[in-house]
Amino acid sequence: MVADNDSQKIEESRDILISAIAQTMVIYGVTPSVGRIYGVLYFADKPLNLDEIKDQVAMSKGSVSTGLRDLLDTEMVIKVWKKGDRKDHYIAEKDFFKNFFAFFTKMLRQERNIISRANEQVEGTLKDIAVNGDSEEAKEMAQGDLKDIEQTMTYFDWTLRLANAMESREIFEHFPKYKGDDSTGQE
Repeated sequence: MVADNDSQKIEESRDILISAIAQTMVIYGVTPSVGRIYGVLYFADKPLNLDEIKDQVAMSKGSVSTGLRDLLDTEMVIKVWKKGDRKDHYIAEKDFFKNFFAFFTKMLRQERNIISRANEQVEGTLKDIAVNGDSEEAKEMAQGDLKDIEQTMTYFDWTLRLANAMESREIFEHFPKYKGDDSTGQE
């Protein structure tokens, strides 16, 4: 059994680490309160239910529920079944590489989809103006916009390859987890 003084120091250390996790989550567009939920689950020694999480983060049940949905969507938290209990329980995905890849591939794909749809909506109009525009100035502007669209597609093709490399873990062939490591990171 851990001595009371050591136990208190461990709890204080965990509080500092949970605060740091909560602060860094803002970088990824996640609120600090959702970051605290993840931090609590990260250091939990067993799956926790909604009420247990609520008590530890001092948030409303509704806020914790919303935060858990966000974390489930990004695959940073996993819902697990606990024998003999009807409540949902949650654990943190502790593989930061997996969290990073899941988040960024989702964002890269979302960005690509939004811009690609917009490009598709305007491309026909711009092509028509580039050929049949009422003035040379309009034709040049449309041609310039079409070149810009082409450049964005080059970027999106590259980000798609990057997302695929993260999902397949091929990225570790180019950027190993550990300096000097020549493994692919496959598990």
